[in-house]
Amino acid sequence: MSDPSRKIEAVVFDVGNVLVRWDRRLPYENHFADPAELERFLDEVIPLSWHAQHDAGRPAAEMVAERSAQFPEHADLIADWFTRFNESIPGPVPGSPELVEQLHRAAVPLYAITNFGADTWTGFAPTFPLLNRFRDIVVSGVEKLAKPDPAIYALAVRRFGHAPGAMLFVDDSEANVVAARDCGWQAHHFTGAEDLRADLMQRGLLA
Repeated sequence: MSDPSRKIEAVVFDVGNVLVRWDRRLPYENHFADPAELERFLDEVIPLSWHAQHDAGRPAAEMVAERSAQFPEHADLIADWFTRFNESIPGPVPGSPELVEQLHRAAVPLYAITNFGADTWTGFAPTFPLLNRFRDIVVSGVEKLAKPDPAIYALAVRRFGHAPGAMLFVDDSEANVVAARDCGWQAHHFTGAEDLRADLMQRGLLA
């Protein structure tokens, strides 16, 4: 088990809904006059379980082709899931970029583990310069491993070069936080920048 009293050597961030907001409804809101139809499209045509296949390493082109054959009446909208993906990321989570910059100025090593498709990551990463503050980023779609699989945390330990208990992992998913703790990491369940700031201050990472 992790030991909260242990000194933290590095902070490891999730990306979606920790550093940047993500709302998969945004590219589609103008296509559906009836909110119920939008929800039905999201739940039945491009459900989160389908999206998770991309996070786990499946190529976007293969997924779009297969799904379009299954729902030909929605082929254009299914294609938009990939071609307009960046529209689902409307901007940073309030307060989070400032915390990253403060940690960087304090010379705290920064890393990230994100569930993100390899194809969509290629399109998104250049639009978010804050990622340059991170020494290394483990992207699930590239590695074909996704949180909360313990294997992705083990990979991060090897890549980042710090012991699990010496890293603080920050994620908005409780399941991912629990998995990290089970792997011996320190972890913070992210609900907002102010609570994270308080935790970082309590741990002596920020003044």
